[in-house]
Amino acid sequence: MTFYEQLISATEVNRGYLLSAPLVSDCLQGRAQLKDYLAFLSQAYHHVRHTTPLLMSLGGRLPERLAWLRRAVAEYIEEEIGHEEWILNDISAAGGDADAVRASRPDLPAELMVAYAYDLINRGNPAGFFGMVFVLEGTSVALALMAADKIQHALQLPDTAFSYLRSHGTLDQEHTKHLAVLLEQMTPEDQQEVLRCAKVFYKLYGDVFRGLTDTQVAPCN
Repeated sequence: MTFYEQLISATEVNRGYLLSAPLVSDCLQGRAQLKDYLAFLSQAYHHVRHTTPLLMSLGGRLPERLAWLRRAVAEYIEEEIGHEEWILNDISAAGGDADAVRASRPDLPAELMVAYAYDLINRGNPAGFFGMVFVLEGTSVALALMAADKIQHALQLPDTAFSYLRSHGTLDQEHTKHLAVLLEQMTPEDQQEVLRCAKVFYKLYGDVFRGLTDTQVAPCN
């Protein structure tokens, strides 16, 4: 069994916490509401806009034993730059106020998740950041394409309102394959840090989804 397969098995309960969020169930069962989709996009914007800065920080903080990861991090940066703008475009296409989202602060769960990621890179073992990658991209592969179809059918929104979900669902399928290869090359100690952090990020990301019912996104005037 590869380490990636072990990681999937060892985080099953933690993944269940995220997937059991009421909003996830509603979306997958075709009960999505427009306010919920806009709330999801608004909080996605607030954490996705930190992806490139986080990766740039990660590249500079990798210890010598993980220096071999810098090329992969650089390639990841190139692929991720500007994705937060896709989300703002989707918000506009769905009838939300993208400018208001850009100017807003994240809800506490998203802010805590991003803050933990920065702290992990700067104060902890940077290898643990790949636990966040495992959680966010694994969730995207598992849910994004299916959720996009269900939400679009329920809300009758145009294709232009789903560029983030659909592009990431496809792109992250390749990313997860690449991640599995990278994780296999880590030392057992670093792999255990990835596992520990994956469990943490399932809790943090699950809290983002569970808090979306309280998120308010203004319609575009």
